[in-house]
Amino acid sequence: MTAPLLGALLAAGVAIGLLELVRVARLRQRPSLVSRIEPFVRDVTVGMPAPRQGAESWAAGRAVFGPAVRRTAGVVERVLGGSASVRRRLRRRASTSTLEEFRASQVVWGVAAFGASAAVLLSWGMVADVRPLAGLILCVAAGVTGVLARDLALTHEVQRHEERVTREFPTLADLLALAVAAGEGPVSALERVADVSNGAMSRDLRTVVADVRTGRPLADALDDLSARTGVPAVARFAETLAVAVERGTPLVDVLHAQAADVREAGRRELVESGARREVLMLVPVVFLVLPVTVLFAFYPGLVSLSVTTP
Repeated sequence: MTAPLLGALLAAGVAIGLLELVRVARLRQRPSLVSRIEPFVRDVTVGMPAPRQGAESWAAGRAVFGPAVRRTAGVVERVLGGSASVRRRLRRRASTSTLEEFRASQVVWGVAAFGASAAVLLSWGMVADVRPLAGLILCVAAGVTGVLARDLALTHEVQRHEERVTREFPTLADLLALAVAAGEGPVSALERVADVSNGAMSRDLRTVVADVRTGRPLADALDDLSARTGVPAVARFAETLAVAVERGTPLVDVLHAQAADVREAGRRELVESGARREVLMLVPVVFLVLPVTVLFAFYPGLVSLSVTTP
């Protein structure tokens, strides 16, 4: 085979590959079935999880490594347990992930920690002697730490989510009270507040509105909100609203009072946090500023003594 013919074949192969990439990219740009149907069923999809972006990009990886990851996630589930606690935290986090997906993410964190520690040990082994057994034990320990760190990260995510809900609650409660005072019903007021706001608690309100639109009674949707939230103020709000809908009691004053109570609790917690941080603020003063001050005060005397001493 001559060189020109070989070059022509290689160029043709590269051109075919580029054309195939362009064709696949154009196919991915086509609107999906969900995006075409969503405008016609928008009233029952409020609060539902949005379709995950880039799912097609990871389809090949899930097809190849998915079975192994799922089997390893099953092993992690049997070893660690605590399925009820994980489900409860995922629910409080308002996460769309299932227990199986969370266990798979734990496996991914463990594998990443194992691989990172292995890479560090291999790099260190190029300049020093590393015992294989000790390195294997360190890698396994790093993998276990990664699995446990994912569970700890979920707990921190739940705490941050509840803090955001607590910060947003007074404003949303006041908006809801204004909507009710303007003459709107509880359901329409919830819908209006959920539409004009954006945040952690707004998503919970959209979920309540979506449940009501699908035919679920408002009291049941609010009871579900009270059960899944970990914020006492939101639980009291849901119970108060459910009782007001069932018995027809006034809402405006109660909502304003609840918002004021949450704001006062936030201010009190801020003052308490500042009082606790006073002790931490003394650490740089005692260990950094004070030694430098003492050094500047006594150093000239030490120098003069060393000079005058025969």
